[in-house]
Amino acid sequence: MKKNEQLAKSLDDEAGIIDSGGVDEISIIPWSRLLTGKVAKTVGLTHRKATLGVLLASVFTVSFTITLLVVSLKTVADSLGSSVTVLSWTITAPLLAFGVVGPAFGKSGDLWGHKRMFVGGLFFAGIFSLISGFAWNAVSLIVFRTLSAAAGAATGPAAMAYINRMFRADERVRPLGYWSFVTAGAPVLGVVAGTPLVEIFGWRVIFLVQAPLCVIGALVSYRLLPDTDRQENVRFDVKGSATLGAGSVLILLTINRGNSWGWTSAATLASGIAGVAALLIFYQIEKTASDPLVPVKWLRTRNVAFPIATQGLMNMAYMGSFLLLPQLLENGLGYKPSHIGWLVIARPLTFSLIAPMAGYIVGRTGERNTGMAGAGAILMAMIVMYGIGAGTQDWVIVLSLALTGFGMGIAAPSLTALLAASVKSSDMGVASAMQQLMSQMGAVMGGALMISVHDITESSGKVTSYSYGLIVGVVCAALAIVTASLVRSVDRSANTL
Repeated sequence: MKKNEQLAKSLDDEAGIIDSGGVDEISIIPWSRLLTGKVAKTVGLTHRKATLGVLLASVFTVSFTITLLVVSLKTVADSLGSSVTVLSWTITAPLLAFGVVGPAFGKSGDLWGHKRMFVGGLFFAGIFSLISGFAWNAVSLIVFRTLSAAAGAATGPAAMAYINRMFRADERVRPLGYWSFVTAGAPVLGVVAGTPLVEIFGWRVIFLVQAPLCVIGALVSYRLLPDTDRQENVRFDVKGSATLGAGSVLILLTINRGNSWGWTSAATLASGIAGVAALLIFYQIEKTASDPLVPVKWLRTRNVAFPIATQGLMNMAYMGSFLLLPQLLENGLGYKPSHIGWLVIARPLTFSLIAPMAGYIVGRTGERNTGMAGAGAILMAMIVMYGIGAGTQDWVIVLSLALTGFGMGIAAPSLTALLAASVKSSDMGVASAMQQLMSQMGAVMGGALMISVHDITESSGKVTSYSYGLIVGVVCAALAIVTASLVRSVDRSANTL
């Protein structure tokens, strides 16, 4: 492909793809050299394969730190003289930022080109990650970690846009399988390779390793990636994004700090009331916005509202337990971070293995049954986690984590596909943004609620209070089964897919 050549909007007129998230060591190959010589022909490396490889490697670089950071949360808190409750914002704030700014990055790519968004997001993710490695207190780490994650959020929509343009609809199964494997497998490799480094060099190595990889990835992407076509008249829902972000942060702040400030204190009440007011304003804005983040009219459509609600509830249990369980194991049961790291990889590993088979499963059971089965698996996992205590064997912990990976792995792709089949092709971008937003909000709220319940009940004992926090996951998973039962599977007998 020539340097000035652009990728067309799509290789066919079929609907694009929606990324289905569940909210992070890489080697860089000199693609440009391979592509300009005979080596490319010798190894069978095409420009399309090379581009996909760089996209996936770059997304891997952005995402491999999350599991490692969760496992190391207490170590980071002790080093900065803070608490795990406060440092949990290094997980929840980036997830919130990702959900709010992700749609804006997608539209920015349509307006200014996805190459610019991808390269810029990767570069600034590296810069802010480097600064995070020199954070001097909890607040500075939370701020720079959030900025790094927000910048990295630009890589997701851009990478999906490239896949849409490079592969026809009948060719996208394989690259999407690679995508699922990389996004789920990155945290596994991050823990396996990173935990020993953290124990030897300290937690700052997490960011000092990630930063140069992001910058190198940005340089390689700038050299290799072709430009994409640009659309005109792309509009941003600035007011909606601002009020949603403000309302969500204030509600999270109320939940996270309410026990410390006092639930009836002026600060807690003011934060909660202001948060609710901001969300109500957001709802009113979305009703009249020309390009809303959340089209209110879609909430009356069964196969849009209930798949999104199901994924949001499942993510509350899925990500909330992923944040709380390592703390239970370390603070309550005295497990070492390296031990915890080897246990928690069961979740992303199972997800990465089962997600590629989701299409086969849903084709035979339907989206409704698959969604209910996935939510049911997460419910069983939450019940098993609730019973974890002194004397619990490792295989039980691994089983509970594997069940969450299995449940999300089969349910998320099927519910996402159902959502995609329920909107017009021209609305795919908005549907993708809405689905991503609600899933991330669910993940953030789940973590905040579980930690808050733990803080409130801490006087009952460390292990017991963590178990009480996991009850939130039990309730959310049970509700997800109900909402999944309300969707309608696609009628494949009519060959509508």
